[in-house]
Amino acid sequence: QVQVAESGGGLVQPGGSLRLSCAASGIISFFNVMAWYRQAPGKEREVVAAITRGSITTYADSVKGRFTIGRNNTNTIYLQMNSLKPEDTAVYYCNAVRNGYTYWGQGTQVTVSS
Repeated sequence: QVQVAESGGGLVQPGGSLRLSCAASGIISFFNVMAWYRQAPGKEREVVAAITRGSITTYADSVKGRFTIGRNNTNTIYLQMNSLKPEDTAVYYCNAVRNGYTYWGQGTQVTVSS
């Protein structure tokens, strides 16, 4: 059974940094794509950054140059978030896709506020 778990959220001041981690267990081979999404109150869930099994990365325009997605090992990724802004406040979800199946974590809250 595949499980996806995020960690690392919290409260940070504007301009600060946070690092989120995501571990997907239950499969020993690579997922096709792993990604970070976020959902702010009253808004739709949006993709923030993604990384393929070949380590190709993509980013939303709103986070380019501030966020970095990377892989620690086969199915563990991170999201390094720098220069955080109040508009980055949201619940951040990890997503993993393999062979047509999509798996989601429970989400971790990130709040950017002074």
